[in-house]
Amino acid sequence: MRIRLLFLVLLASLGRTWGQTFTNPLLPSGADPWAIYHDGSYYYMHTTGRDLTIWKTPNLAQLAQAEKTTVWTPPATGPYSREIWAPELHFLAGKWYIYFAADNGSNNNHRLFVLENPSPDPTKGQWTMKGQLKTPDDKWAIDGSVFEHGGRLYAIWSGWAGDENGRQDIYLARLSNPWTVSGERVRISDPRFGWEQHGLLPRFGPGEPAYALVNEGPQFLASPNGRVNIVYSASGCWTDFYALGLVWAEPGANLLNPKSWHKEPEPVFRAQNVKGTFAAGHNCFFDSPNGKQHWLLYHANAEPGQGCGRERTPRMQPFTFAADGAPVFGDPLPLGQELSVPGSAK
Repeated sequence: MRIRLLFLVLLASLGRTWGQTFTNPLLPSGADPWAIYHDGSYYYMHTTGRDLTIWKTPNLAQLAQAEKTTVWTPPATGPYSREIWAPELHFLAGKWYIYFAADNGSNNNHRLFVLENPSPDPTKGQWTMKGQLKTPDDKWAIDGSVFEHGGRLYAIWSGWAGDENGRQDIYLARLSNPWTVSGERVRISDPRFGWEQHGLLPRFGPGEPAYALVNEGPQFLASPNGRVNIVYSASGCWTDFYALGLVWAEPGANLLNPKSWHKEPEPVFRAQNVKGTFAAGHNCFFDSPNGKQHWLLYHANAEPGQGCGRERTPRMQPFTFAADGAPVFGDPLPLGQELSVPGSAK
């Protein structure tokens, strides 16, 4: 299957992506994809597990041919030396920041960390460790993201309520600057519905991990009417039930009030009976260069039962908004379906 995915990527690079169309997947491997468009270039990252690498390209459909730069390598030991997960690149107040999760070799110690770079190009210049993005209760945390809304900066992440594995919830808090959380954390989503609870397994003995009920990978999405959407991934990534859910708040709502958030009872993006697409999730959003299209970037497996490994590949497809501000994603598209590149539609 890896050979087949590589063939699809190479086929696209030899013809379609140099024109006005492309086909998924964008790379033969790449979990937890992230992309941002800035000053004429896309900057892309995904989980490598061992470092932080940025791809730079003027056309995300040509990601397989993009310039690739490793911008940070973890130390041999310490709190951010292992399990480098879900990096995100953000441009805030004239500087670049990378948010990522890491630990010291023990999953119970997973926390969020922040790097800063004042260079106009994040693949150049010097990245400086700002330290841990210390959440108010200093509990287990992964999949950190940030967003600006209403003139305020927020952090959002997946975390534990206590100190033991069992359930991952989505938390929100204010930021006083890009590397400092201020105030209390607020839980805005938990895996309460059956479709969010696939993958729970018991502990098999002392010290053995338990697979949790999962809400993770939260992503901010502002609607044209001002509605605030947070799209997250639910159920275990080791299952084929991995899917996207949605919580949202009305325009002008107090985001730090848990009562402001409404949770959709069904997934908003789920792979069902789609050729070459299983366990679609862990997404981000970006707009086309012409600003007229909204795009969903996510990962998925090409075969059932492939779990959370290197078989996950990055894919992208356009989406729209309904009149009430709800995102309309449709279904994940089959592998190999030809799409217009971002910004090319008339």
